[in-house]
Amino acid sequence: MLQDEGASAQPRSTPEPWSEPLATALLVLADGTVLEGFGIGRTGVADGEVCFNTAMTGYQEILTDPSYAGQIVTFTFPHIGNVGTNDEDLESLDAAPASGVRGAVIASAVTNPSSWRSSSHLDAWLNARGIVGITGVDTRALTALIRDRGMPNAVIANDPEGNFDREALKARAAALAPMEGLDLVPPVTSRERSDWSETTWAVSGGYGRRAAGQGFKVVAIDYGVKRNILRLLAEAGCDVTVVPATTEAEEILALKPDGVFLSNGPGDPAATGEYAVPVIRKLLEEKVPTFGICLGHQLMGLALGGRTVKMAQGHHGANHPVKDKTTGKVEIVSMNHGFAVDPASLPDTAVETHVSLFDGSNCGLTLTDRPAFSVQHHPEASPGPRDSHYLFERFVTLMRAGKPEPEIAGK
Repeated sequence: MLQDEGASAQPRSTPEPWSEPLATALLVLADGTVLEGFGIGRTGVADGEVCFNTAMTGYQEILTDPSYAGQIVTFTFPHIGNVGTNDEDLESLDAAPASGVRGAVIASAVTNPSSWRSSSHLDAWLNARGIVGITGVDTRALTALIRDRGMPNAVIANDPEGNFDREALKARAAALAPMEGLDLVPPVTSRERSDWSETTWAVSGGYGRRAAGQGFKVVAIDYGVKRNILRLLAEAGCDVTVVPATTEAEEILALKPDGVFLSNGPGDPAATGEYAVPVIRKLLEEKVPTFGICLGHQLMGLALGGRTVKMAQGHHGANHPVKDKTTGKVEIVSMNHGFAVDPASLPDTAVETHVSLFDGSNCGLTLTDRPAFSVQHHPEASPGPRDSHYLFERFVTLMRAGKPEPEIAGK
């Protein structure tokens, strides 16, 4: 029986086809389907819901995005790992290995990295972060299966010796709980309050810093927030304070914020909403300018009395066209969500602002009676590359309308 602990050996490549290689990794779906391949990353077993991501770049950011907690990511782009990994492009706040992506499914064998910024081979990096991976899989066929049948639960197993108890793995996959009803925020949220000052990356000097006390005070509720969201808030002129997901509304209001940001995150929004929705409702009642992204968008919808629905295959990728109904413009955006807000369930005071041109699903809303708006997509991921950065300025405009521009020291 394959053990759940262990460490991977040196980076492995797929053997030549005439050598009849032994499978060193399996992906076992809940319906009993078994996909064979070659192990990469941590030796052991992991389980989760399988989704596919269509992005051609940014695999390190995807693999460290807390929104993927409890999931196994299938990359449709075959060449993953070719630029290695580094210590800078992490999206989770905790730089150390943390709960998040459970496994990675890759088509081609991972080559040696070719990038001046690389500091580690993907195999070693996955192993260090506790992520089980498999290469040599027909990801086109797996993607088609997800498209036709929805996102299945699965078990991913890696054993260099190829010793697998297939029946036990099938039973484990079949017994996994569905994503509906799962609150996956607690393992990925911040443990304590902290301040954020890092800004966006530049070739000349890497990530920058901004001085505190010179901008609008923003409290970011961390449901699994991505670093680049916080960077763009700081870049837009905000003094950002990050608080845990379970922070009470009174504690947030005591910080006297000019605005509140509702972050992205994993799991079923209805489950997280058990404790998040009352807080958001209180903030909206107090008319604090509010901006939400992804899970934050879904939670705002719930706080308004709406409902969320599970999607069959979800939206995961960096090439999604979304129409801004307020301007008529089409943006190319990044998405990562398996649930969506049902616009028909929203009150008249919530106006749909963005819609997916793939399937017509809701991708944004704004309130007519309170200074709040949200989007389902990820403007910070920059697939456009800057098509959606205006949303951060829109948030600043809301805060500016509520109070005078903060005085900047030295002016």
